[in-house]
Amino acid sequence: MGSLGAVPPPSLLATSDLHVTHKGNAQMLEQIQPSADGDWLIVAGDIAETSAAIEETLKRLADRFEKVIWTPGNHELWTVPDDPIQARGVARYEYLVERCQSLGVITPEDEYPIWRTEHESFVVAPLFLLYDYSFRLPEHETIEQGLAYAHEKGLVFTDEILLHPDPYPTRQDWCAARVAATEQRLAALPEDLRTVLITHFPLHRGPTRMLRYPHLAMWCGTERTADWHLRFRAEVAVYGHLHIPVTLEFDGVRFEEVSLGYPREWQRRANPPQLLRRIIPGDPSRVPHNRTAR
Repeated sequence: MGSLGAVPPPSLLATSDLHVTHKGNAQMLEQIQPSADGDWLIVAGDIAETSAAIEETLKRLADRFEKVIWTPGNHELWTVPDDPIQARGVARYEYLVERCQSLGVITPEDEYPIWRTEHESFVVAPLFLLYDYSFRLPEHETIEQGLAYAHEKGLVFTDEILLHPDPYPTRQDWCAARVAATEQRLAALPEDLRTVLITHFPLHRGPTRMLRYPHLAMWCGTERTADWHLRFRAEVAVYGHLHIPVTLEFDGVRFEEVSLGYPREWQRRANPPQLLRRIIPGDPSRVPHNRTAR
């Protein structure tokens, strides 16, 4: 008798920026399926804008995967007029966390799970950090100058209208609070464990240098986390937001941008969109695009 095929080991997989309310993206959701029993799925933000669409999407994914791990993007935090849930800022985030927990989805407020392989264990840490405009262009010494330039160019994030920081006075203040609390939590992790750091906004400014419009980096992260991939022993840093699905490397650490993006973006690419990225074990065919970038 011939031998049976080997059972594939489970993988830690990732996706982001599904934007399921955009025509053409909802159908893609059916293609997000585990490849082996025990697969975990990271969802690194920007599922949708309405609470119902966010919850329904996460429920479908949680029914398929052994574990789903979520961190919010800016779109989840928008308070849009047609959402029955009109909570703003922290209250909206806390509402989404509660709905995720009711589905068994891991959030940044939960205990970080441990992904175990045959040889090593990794802390899988979803982080909610926001941004503070510190990725602005060098010639803009102040946030006000950066925002004025963005308005002059006619390219300004909708966050300025829909992402409220309540009860914080500004998004920068909310970001500072999230960074401080998260930094303390990561510092307390066992030093013998490496990490998978999951954010919506990239931890490092490097990936934003690929943006077509460089000033948009203002809405893409904070300099406060520039060394976290080293300080907190990251095996991989997973992020989305930029809609540039690429593998990069900074200081010897792999950075995986795992977004789907809008239909107008992925439909014009030569190859079909990759809906799932293998994080651990890594995909050996993916060579970092910028081995020398720092």
